[in-house]
Amino acid sequence: MKKEEIPFEEAMTKLEKITAELEKGDLSLEESMEKFEEGMQLSKICNEILQNAEKKITILLEENGELKEENFVPGAE
Repeated sequence: MKKEEIPFEEAMTKLEKITAELEKGDLSLEESMEKFEEGMQLSKICNEILQNAEKKITILLEENGELKEENFVPGAE
């Protein structure tokens, strides 16, 4: 499963479903391990997507008629 193959929202929905299934406790040990492994893969994909999105967030400021790109800093104004 690669991040290019699944959108963030779909990965999160699947991860939430897996979490609910694991929390129920109705699965066998083998099924639980498979779900856990799938959940870890989805978690990694989501994390990578979020990290890439964070890197791309920039603020364009106009200075002296030129556009200047700066990194986005949460909470800074």
